[in-house]
Amino acid sequence: MTGHLPSRPSPARVAMLSMHTSPLDTPGVGDAGGLNVYVAELAHRLGARGVEVDVFTRRRDADSAEITEVSDGYRVIQVAAGPVAPVAKEELPTLVPEFAAGILDGYGDREWDVLHGHYWLSGMAGMIMAERLRVPLVQTMHTMARVKNSNRADDHLTEPSVREHGEAEIVARAAILTANTPDEGEELSHHYGARDDQLAIVPPGVDLEIFHPCDQIQSRERHGIGQDAKIVLFVGRLQPLKAPDVLIDAVAELIKRRPELRETLKLVIIGSPSGPQSTWADALPEAIRDHGLDEQIIVRPHSPRPELFRWYCVADVVGVPSYNESFGLVALEAQACGRPVVATDVGGLRHAVRDGETGLLVAGHDPSRWADALEELIDDPARSRDLGRNGALHAARFSWDNTAAASLAAYARALH
Repeated sequence: MTGHLPSRPSPARVAMLSMHTSPLDTPGVGDAGGLNVYVAELAHRLGARGVEVDVFTRRRDADSAEITEVSDGYRVIQVAAGPVAPVAKEELPTLVPEFAAGILDGYGDREWDVLHGHYWLSGMAGMIMAERLRVPLVQTMHTMARVKNSNRADDHLTEPSVREHGEAEIVARAAILTANTPDEGEELSHHYGARDDQLAIVPPGVDLEIFHPCDQIQSRERHGIGQDAKIVLFVGRLQPLKAPDVLIDAVAELIKRRPELRETLKLVIIGSPSGPQSTWADALPEAIRDHGLDEQIIVRPHSPRPELFRWYCVADVVGVPSYNESFGLVALEAQACGRPVVATDVGGLRHAVRDGETGLLVAGHDPSRWADALEELIDDPARSRDLGRNGALHAARFSWDNTAAASLAAYARALH
């Protein structure tokens, strides 16, 4: 290896595992979301620093290339495990041994310095590989079963015990556990018994070249949107965890209070169904009709990030009503564009959004409280602009280059 300190060696080769979803997938489709962005951006930034990064994912499409060279030093490798077709995430645990064996048998001579698992399924495969290759496993959970179960609503599915047990085993055996925030580190300790010497705080980043401050007036002129419109934006997968229904009910409550807003208030929901409760999204159009808001609420499918940037630019406020987030990349993207955020006072959103400074945090999911927060910002454009300016400065601190640097430090600890 080259370019390392004697006490803290730097890895020359890293194997990243993203079994259930590929960094090549479009966020917002199926199981693709913030994890996909995280893996893709981190691998790209590590490759730019001279680290050779192999990202392994399960092969789901017979027509896609086995190996995709994404950028210097960074490639995505699709491994056969189970049918070459989509498989529900809850059925993937049985394919973990085959996935790990496919990597070891086909690419095990690469002599990686570090394994980096993303999500618990990849961590399970990483444990098999780490034992065989005698290299350290660094694990990023992204979400955790016990945390999700403790924050779920009554009608949300409970995360299965096989996942809880798997995550506990990963925590017991991983060399380093990276957490997005100190709060997530505390959750790893509280729910799974993680040791202090295992934990490394590695905040995610935001692509500041795509998401940056933009002029709302010019953006609306460019896209034919009236300057008097009051636009609330939701971006995310259409699933109970992300809770777009909370914003639907909040907008209905706000218009009920103030009927004059029916002419100007719009809620734009951008996303696609996802997960084992994907049919849950089928009820959203009916809820919109029941509220009589067909003209006020627009539901659009997922969008590539440059198009999301345009929607952030025309919005007045971005709502993130999730029941739990390890961080909340949507909140960070919105702030990078200079837009205030209303988010749930939970998990990583407490770090992504500074309450009263870059946006507002709402306790719980009572539509009346969410209507209060939206009304507060809609009625005070000057304050919204101040929050947006503060948000842009706040988001500028979170770059993927910083994430790569913190990840390299975590790898060095694992090697040491």
